[in-house]
Formats: sequence, C-alpha cells, structure tokens
Amino acid sequence: MVGSSSKSVPAAIYGSIATPEVKRIVSEAGIDPALAESATTLELAAAELAAAAGQLVAVERTLLQSAGEGAAAGPLETLTNDREEATAVLERKMAAMQALMASRKNVGVKPMEKDTSGEGGEYLFAKGGATSTGPAAGSGEEIILQGFNWESYREDWYNKLRGQINEWVADGISAVWLPPCSDAVSSQGYLPRDLWNLNSKYGDEGELRALLREMREQRIISIADIVINHRCATFQDDNGIWNRFGGRMQWDHTHICSNNPQYAGAGAFKKEEDYTAAPNVDHTQERVRKDIALWLNHLRKVGFDGWRFDFVKGYDGKWSREYVDASAPVMAFGEYWDTMSYKDGVLDYNQDAHRQRTINWCDSTGGTCAAFDFTTKGILQEAVSRMEYWRLVDPEGRPPGVMGMWPSRAVTFLENHDTGSTLQHWPFPTSRLQEGYAYLLTHPGTPCIFYDHYYDSGALGKAIRELIRVRKDCNLSARSKVFVRAARADVYAATIDDRVALKIGPGDWSPNGCPQSKTLGRWNLATSGHNYACWKLER
Repeated sequence: MVGSSSKSVPAAIYGSIATPEVKRIVSEAGIDPALAESATTLELAAAELAAAAGQLVAVERTLLQSAGEGAAAGPLETLTNDREEATAVLERKMAAMQALMASRKNVGVKPMEKDTSGEGGEYLFAKGGATSTGPAAGSGEEIILQGFNWESYREDWYNKLRGQINEWVADGISAVWLPPCSDAVSSQGYLPRDLWNLNSKYGDEGELRALLREMREQRIISIADIVINHRCATFQDDNGIWNRFGGRMQWDHTHICSNNPQYAGAGAFKKEEDYTAAPNVDHTQERVRKDIALWLNHLRKVGFDGWRFDFVKGYDGKWSREYVDASAPVMAFGEYWDTMSYKDGVLDYNQDAHRQRTINWCDSTGGTCAAFDFTTKGILQEAVSRMEYWRLVDPEGRPPGVMGMWPSRAVTFLENHDTGSTLQHWPFPTSRLQEGYAYLLTHPGTPCIFYDHYYDSGALGKAIRELIRVRKDCNLSARSKVFVRAARADVYAATIDDRVALKIGPGDWSPNGCPQSKTLGRWNLATSGHNYACWKLER
C-alpha cells in the first residue's frame, strides 16, 4: 500500500533552488563550506516544514468552510483525501527534521549501558540487559550466507552446495544457514513432521552428512533451520483429527497447546502468537523440552554447528535459552518478525518500540540468541526507495535498527526466502540492492547475504564480493562503531571504526571533503557502484 500510495511520494525536504546562490556567497565570504551547508540545510528543512504545515491548515479551512456551506458528498470526499495527503506530507517533513537534528549531534554510537556479557568492548542499549551464557551471533566477525531460497527443494540441493564450498571460502563467507533438514509435510520443510528423519526434499541424510563434513573441514559454520514452534502429525486419532505424532518423538494431543482446538490440543494455553497452519508445540512440558534437546544434540553429532530458530514469536524465549544451553551451538539466532509502525500509510520515523521488542526477545533468552534485524531492513528499504535517507539515523544519532542498540545481537539482512525469492512478501527494491549491501557489509551487526543475491552474475554479485573484502580487510565486525556524518534526503554517510567511510544515495558527499572525517587522514576509494561509494583510510 505504501509503495503505491501518493502519501509515500518522496519529500524534497532539502530544496535546490537556492543552492547556486548559497555556494556563491560562501565562496566570496570565505566561510567553511561544511558549516554553510549545515546551516542552509537546516534553513531549507525548516522552511519546507512550515510550508507543509501551511498547506494542511489551508486544506482544513477549505474543508470546514465547504462542510458549513452544505457542499455535496463528492467535493467533501475529495477535500478529505486532500487533507490525508497533506497530513502525510507534514508527517514526513516532521520526521525529516527530527532526523536532521539527530544527525547534527554526530555522536555515532554513544555508550549508555555497559554490556554484562563479558565479551568486552560493547555497550548495551537495551532496556534490561541479560548476562549472556551462550554464543548468540558467534565472535561477531562472521559473514553469513543464506544457503537456499524458496524453490531450492526442486534441485539436488545438498550436492549442489558441496560444489560451492571452495567459492565461499575464497570470498570470505564464514557461516552458511541451511534449510530445514527433517521430514516435512511441506516441500520447503517449514511444516516438519518426523524431526529425527533427516531425509528431506533437499537430499537424503547421507548427502547432508557429506555436506556438513566438508563444510567443517573448510571451517565454514553450518547453521540448521530449527522449526519447533509447531509440528505436523503423522496419524489421525479415533476422531479423525491429525494429532498423533510418529517417529522417535511420539507425542499426542496432550503435547499440543490448548489454543489449538482444531487439533484437540490439551496442553497448556500459550500467551505467545499462534501459528494456525499446524499444531503448536507445548514447550512448558518437560518431556517435550527433553525430546527437543536430545534431537538438537543429535544434529550436533550429525555435523551442524549452530541454530536459526524459526518463528520465535510463538514460544517463550526462555525455552530457546534452555535449548541453547543443552546443545552448545557455535551460533544461535531467531526469526522475530514483528509488524512495524505506520501512520496514515507512512512508515513512522521512530521505530524504537519495534526494535525494542526484538531486543526484549534476545533478552528473554539470556542473551544467548541474536535475532534478525527486521527493523533495519524495513527502515533501509523505505529510505532507499523513497529518497528519505534521513531515516538512517535515530533520535540519538545512532543507526535506527537493532544494530544501533545491541549490535552483537543483530543479524542484518535485506532479503530471505520469505520476504523475497518467489514469495515476495516484503521485498527489498531490486534496483537498490547494491546500496543495501553497501550499508550492511560496512555497518555493525552480523550480515546475512541472500543466496540469490550472492549468485547474481551481474553487478550485484560483484559488488557483494568487493564489499566483503572491504569488511575483511578493515576488520569490521558486529561491534564496530558508527559515526553518522550525513543523513539528508538524498544521501547517507558514515565512518565506521575510523577505518571505513560509506556514502549511499545519489547526493554528493566525500570523506575527504567532510571536516570531521578529513581530520582522520586521507581516504582512498575502495569500491563503488550504483548510488554508493566506500573508502578506506590511508595508513
């Protein structure tokens, strides 16, 4: 809806009419160009904010006058729509001004609360802050590849991946997230049935073991997709209801949450989100948790190193912690896909509540699990597609996603098998993918690259590999520190760890022309592409 609505028309919050005259005055007066640009930008933003407010007031007055004069329904409906459009424009101008003020602070990642995980060098921005007993996103230096898409089951997938391992090693990929490996009702594996049966549409157990063995030999971390919120039954009961489970985990209706009357669930009533397509597993039962922990330890023996937990909104995070503690994975992270905040069809500038809910889930696992940074994905794709790069700084001057609050628990991504691929549930704009990866691969958090993008044979695949090299060469990690240097309508710029500078967007910016970053030394262009450029600091 947002993509097609006139309410999402890019807001030209920084006008260009006065630019030539301003440049002339600055040049003649000998004023610092950066200071002049900052003042001019602020003045223009304030003027456009005032103009938008004036337009809304004018529409409101016309609407009131027409209603008082008994205007027909048609004209009144048109004026009402005009009011909604004017309101949306004003919302964008206000959000842009808020972002502009945040970016002017230029504080980067400002410590607020010390992390108690014992990992060192990190500050925690979450409310609460658990003591971590587990691996979360590993060392923080990993680069993850999602090793499948929605249609991968149609191919001889495990054997195909075995042939690509050397390429991953050469390019700097250090972890690969594999598809669900168990017997399932659905071809993709997300409706699991007999968890211990490791013959799936992607290949048989022997092929899986061979793949995992070679990945371990090449020091590639293998991540299993763990689907334990729900499980499909193997048999029907005497009433024809599918609630009897086969294999080594022979559960029945008593192990199904009572929220699922369609499956005659007689277990505990869960307060978390229900998944209606299959029986929801009652994790409060000790037998269930012991069975799952035993299975996870079996997967570790088969050769898996870590876990990606599916649909973690469906069960309490403390159970994920128990499973992590019981199986000791190298990495563990969850899919906490939550709805973002919109107003009048416009994505809200401030998404603190959205990212805080993700952080709260990580906190509920005792910090043992990281989570996919859906907040960053949502804000980033809105920013690049709407020419609203001011969105990429929060009111505190930090990155606006989970990466800006708890970077070592943020797994950043642009697309996955659900949002993109052939499902296209919430796709990142294709023409802006290079910008998106330039942002992810230079910023904190642990980046996860989508298989289809990595194996793009054109400019995108090349850009991803070049950006991986920059991240590796400059030792950027999940805990890298970001200083936002510009966040305007047409450009976002930042320096990371005082080693890398990034610009995305069509606007003009260079670290060699920015007073704050220029003081660090001379910057050399490392790589560039469509609407992005990346520099390394000369040493």
